[in-house]
Amino acid sequence: MKDQKKDIRALSKEALRDFFESIEEQAFRGNQVYEWLWNKGAHTFDEMTNLSKETRKHLEENFVINHIEVDQIQKSSDGTIKNAVKLHDNLVVESVLIPTSSRTTACVSSQVGCSLDCNFCATAKLKRMRNLNPDEIYDQVVAIDRESRLYFDRPLSNIVFMGMGEPLMNYKNVLQSIEKITSPEGLGMSPKRITLSTSGVPKMIKKLADDDVKFKLAVSLHSAIQQTRESIMPFAKSFTLEDLKESLVYWYSKTKSKISYEYVVWKDINDKREDIDALVKFCSYVPCKVNLIEYNPIGEDAFQQASNSALEQYIATLEYNHIPVTVRRSRGKDIDAACGQLANKQ
Repeated sequence: MKDQKKDIRALSKEALRDFFESIEEQAFRGNQVYEWLWNKGAHTFDEMTNLSKETRKHLEENFVINHIEVDQIQKSSDGTIKNAVKLHDNLVVESVLIPTSSRTTACVSSQVGCSLDCNFCATAKLKRMRNLNPDEIYDQVVAIDRESRLYFDRPLSNIVFMGMGEPLMNYKNVLQSIEKITSPEGLGMSPKRITLSTSGVPKMIKKLADDDVKFKLAVSLHSAIQQTRESIMPFAKSFTLEDLKESLVYWYSKTKSKISYEYVVWKDINDKREDIDALVKFCSYVPCKVNLIEYNPIGEDAFQQASNSALEQYIATLEYNHIPVTVRRSRGKDIDAACGQLANKQ
């Protein structure tokens, strides 16, 4: 039965070579299969045309390829594309292709649901069902790359781990997926074009630094006042701003890589002078930039987009203090594809 067969993409290249030796075939067949799985994105053994029919039958008898299927595609009026991605066990996650004039970015998911409880995020309302495997994350990128080539006539240029789930709560699988994405034997993308966004798990940020990762780090901050941050993101009671600061200082000392802070300004929550001053102070700890993000409503009345004057005050104060700041306008709102809106509404 299919469920009793091992997912072949869980095997290393060495394990594939060993398998072929065990059935008295030449070990290099393992290299060929590995290339089909990761470099060419094969979803069936029949696609592996440089293997004999008998060899493919052996593979079929012993293994399965638990690939994703893009179950539904929605296109926004601004060009954004959202994929409902069906997994082999019929669970569904969402991923997004965000085009601009100069790049196409894949926003990928790392969990079915989410481990954390941010009050402003639709995904956080979903129960965390399970972590995604490395190949399931990889497949999202492959699918979006194909869409980028099909609809925009250019390959995927960037990847952000900002979809469903907290990437650092699926640490091992996320790092394995990035290893495959950046490997010449996989997609060969530069790690500098990959950004992992975390809500702030200090212990795992330190582990990232110790593991000498080369991709970029973004932190969903939203407030630099502990009490306010707890009201927005209740898990912050356990992962305090003091601990977060310490982990980011450690990250920078090891990697020399600038942090990006993702920051939404809400009316009557974090739009006061004291909120701005606290952010400026927090930004002084390590070299960083701030992305002010437009809020995307999810039906929670407590969260309302702040006034333009509040946003302008943030921008002016950050610039005055020589802190790089950009305002990120949301893409794909009309198909619930914008930041914080991914919730499998279909």
